[in-house]
Amino acid sequence: MKAVHFGAGNIGRGFVGQLLHESGYEVVFADVADDLIDQLRAADSYTVHEIGAGGRSHVVTDFRAVNSRTEEGALIEEIATADVVTTAVGPRVLPFVAPVIARGIQRRIESGEDVVEGERLAVFACENAINATDGLQALVRAGLPEALADALDATAVFANTAIDRIVPAQDPGAGLDVTLEPFFEWVIDRTPFGGEPPEITGVHWVDDLAPFIERKLFTVNTAHATAAYHGFRQGVHSITDAMTDAWIRGEVEAAIGETRALLVAKFGLDEGEQRAYGEKILGRLSNPELPDTVERVGRGPLRKLSRAERFIGPASQLAERGMPHDALVRAVEAALAFDVPEDAESVELQAILRREEPDGAVTVITGIEPAHPLFGDLLPLFRARSGA
Repeated sequence: MKAVHFGAGNIGRGFVGQLLHESGYEVVFADVADDLIDQLRAADSYTVHEIGAGGRSHVVTDFRAVNSRTEEGALIEEIATADVVTTAVGPRVLPFVAPVIARGIQRRIESGEDVVEGERLAVFACENAINATDGLQALVRAGLPEALADALDATAVFANTAIDRIVPAQDPGAGLDVTLEPFFEWVIDRTPFGGEPPEITGVHWVDDLAPFIERKLFTVNTAHATAAYHGFRQGVHSITDAMTDAWIRGEVEAAIGETRALLVAKFGLDEGEQRAYGEKILGRLSNPELPDTVERVGRGPLRKLSRAERFIGPASQLAERGMPHDALVRAVEAALAFDVPEDAESVELQAILRREEPDGAVTVITGIEPAHPLFGDLLPLFRARSGA
């Protein structure tokens, strides 16, 4: 069996790649980073180190690497003959990898071989975004010649997924090895497969993915980003230091308390189980063996402040239901103050705040229109930043 994985970074190697390897797949990493591809080609193994209670080491072998920038033809052939394609490139990069996936599927269609049930290419976008695979599927379909678009469903199956694993900044001298926490969760929607889904070690297959996606995004990612932005604003360097600060920890607890209320109301989740899940997340973020900086975790604030993401997504739904969302609004306020010249999105965020009138900036950055019940809570924050 063969899996093509886009994105040979820490999540790609240390999470998705490791589990695919343990499932018996030969893993073909595709990436645009020349040095990383060279390292993978020169190595016959790398090690994934789990740090913390219950952690152990995993040696990953049986992998190859393709430079998706300079070796497109080879990558197309790999996709055409693969069993699984996965991505961990970031939601905003999916439009750039979709065309080559489409060409690989086109090559697969045009090969003339009959594709029977159970032999379709399985495609999973393992991104921190709601229904990222649906978006990837639409991009792939658009990239196929019109005459072949109808053959896509018979050739490939796309399933949404939710992933959860904290991978901190790595030691610069670690090479290909990856250090991360022992806890992980990889949940995939079973329903697109009809029959039996592919066997992947560690995957939890479900018939309704929506609660798992939002539970993860609105608990883990909301908590992580809340600690980062409040920590940055308070002059704290690391996430673990932020979580030991009583006020910041209180803000994190308050934010995920609000998202817990939404998840319970929206999906009927058990309140006690969701509270215990939140406590587990607080413990994971506080793990002193997984140091991470607030600047790294806070990078990409424009995406994190967007309409369906970790702050505005739950806050908007809570506002629509007339439920409290003050802590999430305070986290947004802290995120607007994230000013890190080394981060391109931070630079653009501050430029928008300077360039746009406050009411326009609210909609440009968050996607919230003036008629929405959350708009009035956000506008004073943007007015304050415009005069900063």
